[in-house]
Amino acid sequence: MDAKVDVGRDAELGVARAGVDAANVKFCCAAAYASDWARLLLGDSFHPGGLTLTERLGALLGLGPGLRVLDVAAGKGTSAIHLARTFGCAVVGVEYGGDAVAAATRAAAAAGVAHLTRFERGDAERLTAPDASFDAVICECAFCTFPDKRAAAAELARVLRPGGRVGLSDLTRSGAIPADLRGLLAWIACIADAQPLGEYQRYLTEVGLAVETVEEHDAALAELVRDIRMKLMGAELLVKLKKVDAPGVDFEEARTMARAAADAVRAGRFGYALVTATKPG
Repeated sequence: MDAKVDVGRDAELGVARAGVDAANVKFCCAAAYASDWARLLLGDSFHPGGLTLTERLGALLGLGPGLRVLDVAAGKGTSAIHLARTFGCAVVGVEYGGDAVAAATRAAAAAGVAHLTRFERGDAERLTAPDASFDAVICECAFCTFPDKRAAAAELARVLRPGGRVGLSDLTRSGAIPADLRGLLAWIACIADAQPLGEYQRYLTEVGLAVETVEEHDAALAELVRDIRMKLMGAELLVKLKKVDAPGVDFEEARTMARAAADAVRAGRFGYALVTATKPG
């Protein structure tokens, strides 16, 4: 078996090696991202580069009025709402957690784009949308958390019309992931199964998509990690003052993981990238 296949197989076994149940990963990620705690640490967009990189990805996908866009792992709808407002496209957001879907629906109404957006519960590995029903598919900083990445990639390609584009933004890694960044908290933080940049491209090409654009934005990840480490101190104080609810959060574990992540980013072991691909027409 060649080295490339070994890397892919290692990624497929990531959940099992971490001792984390796949269904538990999905549930815990959805619950964490819906919490006040996550918003406090990550802001509204929940990924490196914020809405600036969301808009960049939308531009690379050629979004515009009249196009139908699927936002996979849409969270509370921040990116979907921004894309609808900026490009005038119609966006359907799919999110695993029901609370986030309700919050996204309310946020879209408040932003005046309810006519352009719809949010629903769904699983990236088993989308309910019909074949070839979207002009573009976007997935930001979530693909690496999907336990079955091959299935998710196949679903992204399936719902995309011929000639349509898919855009991923996600954490990348170089070399092995440190042992202290493989637990459930690291999965929730999108670190434990970050893939080498070439692997994201491989997942897309294996389902028949043609990679068009690859952009590295490592500085955006470094900035986010610095912000999180600073915000952790304030978050712990707010929890003690009962200003923010963070049930079950182990701040010592969070600080340890954030420190290890910062060290890995400085060493060049983690980065962030945008990848777009087209479905042949």
